[in-house]
Amino acid sequence: MTESQQPDDAAAPQAAPVPSVPSPAAFAKAKPSPVPSPAPAAAPTAPAAPAAVNLAEARKWGRVEGDGHVFLTVDGEEHSVGQYPGVSEDEALAYFARKFEDVLAQILLLEQRVSSHAAAGDVRKASGHLRAQLTERAMVGDIRAAEARLDALDAAVAEAEAEQKAAHEKARAEELANREAIVAEAESIAEQDPQRTQWKTSGARMNELFEAWKTSQKSGLRLGRAAEDSLWKRFRAARTQFDRHRRAYFSQLDSANAAAKAVKERLIAEAEALQTSTDWGFAAGEYRRLMDEWKAAPRANRKEDDALWTRFRAAQNVFFEARQAANEAVDREFAANLSVKEALLAEAQQLLPITDVSAAKRALQSIRDRWEEAGKVPRADMGRMEAGLRKVEDAVQHAENENWRRTDPEIQARTDSALSQLEASIASLRDELTRAESSGDAREAARAREALEARESWLETLRRSASELG
Repeated sequence: MTESQQPDDAAAPQAAPVPSVPSPAAFAKAKPSPVPSPAPAAAPTAPAAPAAVNLAEARKWGRVEGDGHVFLTVDGEEHSVGQYPGVSEDEALAYFARKFEDVLAQILLLEQRVSSHAAAGDVRKASGHLRAQLTERAMVGDIRAAEARLDALDAAVAEAEAEQKAAHEKARAEELANREAIVAEAESIAEQDPQRTQWKTSGARMNELFEAWKTSQKSGLRLGRAAEDSLWKRFRAARTQFDRHRRAYFSQLDSANAAAKAVKERLIAEAEALQTSTDWGFAAGEYRRLMDEWKAAPRANRKEDDALWTRFRAAQNVFFEARQAANEAVDREFAANLSVKEALLAEAQQLLPITDVSAAKRALQSIRDRWEEAGKVPRADMGRMEAGLRKVEDAVQHAENENWRRTDPEIQARTDSALSQLEASIASLRDELTRAESSGDAREAARAREALEARESWLETLRRSASELG
């Protein structure tokens, strides 16, 4: 088509290609600059009108005059839409009808976008551009029907806007609740009693909340500057308070650990100074005192406290192992003495029962002299050996008392006094036996039982003597 064949549609925009997804920018580009009226020139053969245009429908709303002027009828009133000289009336009409069909195609796309829940604001803006094109009366078609579709489209857009606004407000409320929950939990953690806080667990949770905050802030809905600033200040204050409490707690803990460590270092020094002592009784008592002080001392952190205890226990072990070794050496040395005293005890027991007091006393004194010369026996046997000899000594003493009783003019008085003393001694020994058995002291119980048996034997003998005297 030559310049002389260009339509004159200065009052209307050129038809634009239908975009795949119309946008406000596309609509703005749909109106080209007016085409000047063509200069007289020989017109070549015009191309045929595209088959897509429905000329029968177009003729309902427009007509063409012989000079190529095209008119649009709206509500019974004609409007000039432009001129397309040098072509047939059908071609001129088709040109302006195609522009109308382009608008219909874009209306259809907007209707589809509303159905697919596109952004209502974008659709409303594009609809306004199309309505403006229809108002310019620069095309041929059922303008009122197109405007009615735009009215329906605007109503649908308004409904969609309301739904989208409601959805946005709901999502915003959910986002606000999510942020509020993050802040509330952070504040709850920050308000814990520092002395009861599980710092590792709480610190990890506070870090998780911070990551959740960043994620929400990055990908969540905007809450508005005022709301976000308010929540952030609360969240930041909670984190600051938590960190301040944690620093104060561990600073205090470090001080307490240092004090506990100093106390236990002193106890270790005393324990180590005693570990080479051979004053077994004194050192053992000191170690008992140090152990009591250790138990009463505050604890350091677990790692340091375990290390300190290891050192303290090591010092104790050096002493007690040395004492054990010394005792074992003494026991080995005294084992031979035990054999001698075992024989002496057997010899003493042969004196029982006493028949000749004078001979028994002489024999017992000889045994005693040899007993002292024999020396010490192992500690485990000391009580047994001494109790065995004491039983014989008591029997000899008792026999001597009996003999004296028979020759004493005040025998009855002395006998009564002896009976009372002996009965009191037996009662005391029974109490001692009961206490020893209750406390589980087998050695003391055995000693008390032997002494009790001896005195009960004396009592029986003394009672018989008293009876004989009476």
